[in-house]
Amino acid sequence: MSETKTALVTGANKGIGYEIAAGLGSLGFRVGVGARDAVRRETAVAQPRALGVDAFGVPLDVTDDRSATDAAKLVEQSTGRLDALVTNAGISGEMGPGWEQDPTALDLEVLRTVVDTNVLGVVRVTNAMLPLLRRSASPRIVNVSSSVGSLAKQADPRTDIGPIMAAYAPTKSFLNALTIQYARQFAGTHLLIHAACPGLVATDFTGFHGPRTPAQGAATPIRLATLPDGGPTGAFFDDDGVVPW
Repeated sequence: MSETKTALVTGANKGIGYEIAAGLGSLGFRVGVGARDAVRRETAVAQPRALGVDAFGVPLDVTDDRSATDAAKLVEQSTGRLDALVTNAGISGEMGPGWEQDPTALDLEVLRTVVDTNVLGVVRVTNAMLPLLRRSASPRIVNVSSSVGSLAKQADPRTDIGPIMAAYAPTKSFLNALTIQYARQFAGTHLLIHAACPGLVATDFTGFHGPRTPAQGAATPIRLATLPDGGPTGAFFDDDGVVPW
């Protein structure tokens, strides 16, 4: 089995996910670029390869069980193990006026769709990849979350947390809670798992509004994916440190 570490990043064909994949590649990881769209995926593989990064495409729809299983088989055939999994794929769901999601008028199908991607998709992919992560001497999992998932911030009237997002924000709270449960399950092992907030990044996800670049948003996930052994586990971080749950 190669000594080169391998990472898989979901939703890596653009934006923050692409920058996480490219950043890990620049640190010497062989990087699996996970994405549904074949054309965008291959473009996202070709760009870092042109810079010397060892990247390979991984067809992956996080809402599909078979797709997650097939992705794990592809990674196993390509590298034999997985050292870092970054679950970046996520959606906001349909937005209303003012880029809000009014809880009193929330379409349950919209909520189900966002939960399936942002929460169930993480469980689906993580559990498919766990056998490969267990083969690593220092496995790392990073769940890309958001400060809107912080219940402490959401409940503090002194904190400007942005518009009401009754579908998206609770899925990030759910994701944070799941992160803690995985951390508890793997307590005392070398597997470290964290949630990461990239901040408000100007991507198509935000309508290109935000003070941060995708590369800046990728910084914390990359740092957590490369933590040394003996580091913390089961926490929520942004660039400034620990984010309250």
